[in-house]
Amino acid sequence: MLQADNIHFGYGDRKILNGVSLSVPTGGVTVLIGPSGTGKTTLLRCLALLEKPQSGTLTVDGQTYAYPLSGPMPPAPWPKLTAVFQQLFLWPHLTLCDNILMPAERRGMAGLEAELAALIDAFDMGDFIHRYPNEASLGQRQRAALARALILKPSYLLLDEITSALDVEQIAKILDYLKNLRGQSIGIFIITHLLGFARHAADQVVFMANGEVVESGTSDILRNPQTERLFQFLSVIAAAS
Repeated sequence: MLQADNIHFGYGDRKILNGVSLSVPTGGVTVLIGPSGTGKTTLLRCLALLEKPQSGTLTVDGQTYAYPLSGPMPPAPWPKLTAVFQQLFLWPHLTLCDNILMPAERRGMAGLEAELAALIDAFDMGDFIHRYPNEASLGQRQRAALARALILKPSYLLLDEITSALDVEQIAKILDYLKNLRGQSIGIFIITHLLGFARHAADQVVFMANGEVVESGTSDILRNPQTERLFQFLSVIAAAS
C-alpha cells in the first residue's frame, strides 16, 4: 500500500497541498481528477518522494517517511515506485529504445529483450523505436516514457497525464494495458482529464480542489457526486464537451 496522511506542502505563504490523505493499493487503478492549479502534480511529486512535504507522512509497503524529517531520509523506494511526468525527461542523445533500456540496465536488470518486444508491440512503437526524441512526436515520446517506467517492473506506477498527446486509438490501447496490470499486483495512480477512463477503469476516484481532497470513492461518484464542488466540476466539463 502507498499511503499519504495529512500531507501539507507550499512555498512560503502559498499553500498548495492542505492536509491531503489518500491511499493507492496494489492491484488497482486510482484516478485523480480536479481543476487545473489545484495541486495534482505536486501531490504526485510528493508521493514519488521527489518533493518533501512540510508535514505529514508517506508510507510505502510499511516504510514510513515522516515530515519534517528528523534525521536522514530512509532509502527511497525507487524503482519499486516509479513516476512518469508530463515533461517525460527523455535523454536527447539516446534513441527511444536506449531511453527505455538505460534505467533498467543501470540497475543490473538483464534479459530484457522479451519485455521490450512486448512493450513495443503493445504500444505500436515498432516504426519509431530507434528514433531520437527530437525525431519523434510528443505522443511517441509519451509511449516511450511509459515503456521506460514499465520495464522497471514497479509495484507502484504514478502517471501524470501520460495520454495527453495521444489519439483516441492509442489512448484506448494504453488504458487497456494499464487496466490489465491489475493482475500483476501493480498499484496505478494516474492524473487524467479523461473522465471516460475514470468511469470505466478506476477502482478509486479522488477529486481534488484547492489543494484538498474534496470527495473520493468508486467511479459512482462521477455519476452521483456527493459534494457540490464535484457536481460543479462535472457540470463544467459536460457543458464544454
